[in-house]
Amino acid sequence: MAYQEINGVRVWGSPDPGALSQARTCAENGNVIQALLMADHHKGYSQPIGGVMVYDGQISPSGVGYDIGCGNKAVRTKLFAADIMPRISAVMDEVACHISFGVGRVNAIQIDHELFDDPDWAVYAAIGKQEHDKLKSLAREQLGTVGSGNHFVDVFVEEATGQVWIANHFGSRGFGHKTASGFLNLAAGREFLGKAPGEHMDQPPVLLDMNSELGDMYYRAMRLAGRYAYAGRDYVIEQVLGIMGTEADFTVHNHHNYAWKEQHDGRDTIVVRKGATPSAPGQMGFIGGSMGDISVIVRGKDSVENRDSYYSTVHGAGRIMSRTQAAGKMNWKTRTRSGGQITDVQMKEAVRNYSVELRGAGTDESPFVYRKLREVLDAHSETVEVMHELKPIGVCMAGANEFDPYKD
Repeated sequence: MAYQEINGVRVWGSPDPGALSQARTCAENGNVIQALLMADHHKGYSQPIGGVMVYDGQISPSGVGYDIGCGNKAVRTKLFAADIMPRISAVMDEVACHISFGVGRVNAIQIDHELFDDPDWAVYAAIGKQEHDKLKSLAREQLGTVGSGNHFVDVFVEEATGQVWIANHFGSRGFGHKTASGFLNLAAGREFLGKAPGEHMDQPPVLLDMNSELGDMYYRAMRLAGRYAYAGRDYVIEQVLGIMGTEADFTVHNHHNYAWKEQHDGRDTIVVRKGATPSAPGQMGFIGGSMGDISVIVRGKDSVENRDSYYSTVHGAGRIMSRTQAAGKMNWKTRTRSGGQITDVQMKEAVRNYSVELRGAGTDESPFVYRKLREVLDAHSETVEVMHELKPIGVCMAGANEFDPYKD
C-alpha cells in the first residue's frame, strides 16, 4: 500500500505535521469511522484541506468548509491547438473582459435559473424571512462569477492529441460562505446572520447529527449550495465556449468540498471531503496543477487501495507556501504588500517559460507555491489512473490585489 497509518489516520504522500494534528483532532471527535489525508494535504480551518472524514450518522459544516461545493468543471472542445494558438492572446483578453472575477460583476446581467425555484429554499425561509431574502438575493447577484483566491478559468492543450480543453474552479461564492457561517452560528446558539467569533484553525470540528432538525436543514442547504456551484460552473464554461466559437464533446464535473451519503463496507456513511476529489471505480475527475504545471483527467480504479481511501483522491497539487509567505502581508488601506518571498518578475518569468498567456493572478498563486502535480499523483497511482494530461496555454484569475471575502 502507498499510504501510511499514523495514529489511526491513513496518510498518502509526505505527512504535514499541522494537517496531521488537525486530522487527529477530527478523528477524536464524533462518530468517526476513518480519517484520511490525501497527498496534497495541508492545514485548513478545523478539517485539513486534502482531508477526508468518514462519519456514522453525522455531518460537519466546518469539515465541508466555507466554500460549499467548490469544485471543477472541465470540457474537451472540438478545437485543436492549431485552431487556438494563433489567437490565444485575444481569447484570454475576452475571457478576462467578459467573465466576472473577484467580488463584483463586470456587467449588469443577472442569470435566471430554475435553481431559484428549488424547494430547498424553504430551509432559509424556516430560519427567517430576512435570512431567506438576503441569501437568495446574494445568490442571484453572484451566480456565474468566479471569485478570487485560487479560482480560475483555464485553457489547455492535450499534448497527446492536440485537442483543446477548458476548465474552471470555484464554488458557491457568497451564498455558500454565508450558509456555512450561518449554520456554524446556529450550532453554537448564535443568530444565523450574526458575526461569528474568531474561531481558531485547530479547533475541533462542528458536528451535526443527520437525524436532527439542524443536521437535516444543513444537509439540504449544503445540497442547494452544491447545485448552485454546478450552475455557476456550467454558465462560465458556456461563456468561454462561446468566446472560442466551439462546443464541448466530453465533460467532467465534480465537487471537492462537500459531504456525500455513501455506502462503504456494507454500511451507510457520510463522507466529508475538503479539498479531496471523489474517485469511485470508473468515476472521472479533474485535478488541477499550478499555472506552470500540467493538469489531468483521472479515473478511479477498482482496487483495494481505492477502497481503503473511501474512493477519494487529491484535488490539486497542494500548497507548500502560504499566501502571505509568497505574496507578503497586504495593507488594504494603501493596497501594497510587503515581505513576500516571490516577486512579480519571478512569477511572470516562470509563466513565460511555460508559454502560458496569463491574465490576473498574484504571486500567491505562482508555480513556486505548489508541489509538482506528478508528485502527488504518484502517491495515488493505485487509486486513480491518468486518462488525459493537459498543458495550460491560457490562465485567467482575479487580479493580484482583488479582495474577496468568499475565497476558500
